[in-house]
Amino acid sequence: MTSTVPALGTRTAEGSALQAVLLDMDGTLVDTEGFWWDVENEVFASLGHTLDESWRHVVVGGPMTRSAGFLIEATGADISLAELTVLLNDGFEERIGRTLPLMPGAARLLAELSEHEIPTALVSASHRRIIDRVLTSLGHRHFALTVAGDEVPRTKPHPDPYLAAAAGLGVDPARCAVVEDTATGVAAAEAAGCHVVAVPSVAPITPAARRTVVGSLEEVDLAFLRGLMTLTL
Repeated sequence: MTSTVPALGTRTAEGSALQAVLLDMDGTLVDTEGFWWDVENEVFASLGHTLDESWRHVVVGGPMTRSAGFLIEATGADISLAELTVLLNDGFEERIGRTLPLMPGAARLLAELSEHEIPTALVSASHRRIIDRVLTSLGHRHFALTVAGDEVPRTKPHPDPYLAAAAGLGVDPARCAVVEDTATGVAAAEAAGCHVVAVPSVAPITPAARRTVVGSLEEVDLAFLRGLMTLTL
């Protein structure tokens, strides 16, 4: 877990219950969920295996240990989890080195949160090496804290990453808004007691208590997040 700018503590905007915004990375801020699937296909093709498209919904959004382990078991590939993890990270890092498209509305939302000094954390199941590469495009300045999947005992769908982010910022998880794109991430945020805005990228997500589903980050701004907290507290 790495702090990228000085911690902002429990400072909040006057009159708002919102204490912090916690953001997922792949598929939420950067359009990279498809990159992971492409790399997985390429790696397994080199091992002599073809991935079934239906498996994409199984591996999306989860920790690499889970997705890679599932693909090894499903294909019967002769490779260890540790070896596959290296190949996938190498392939993904090479891919984002060529291009890293942001999701619609991501740059505007990050700029607005920074302008209003809202404590913001990046919380991802990706490994630290990948997060640090992506941050060169997203901008370290936008995040008071970043949490990587290989820095917590249990990553998503467990609550540990979001609990770690809230603790690192010195805020109450119940007063945090989380923005996620997968059911795995949503489960982690809800287990931590956070309010969730779901922006589905690959598989549908249904609305629920303390969960609002939108079609794009272009529908999400600071007023939206503050209003959500006020309505649901």
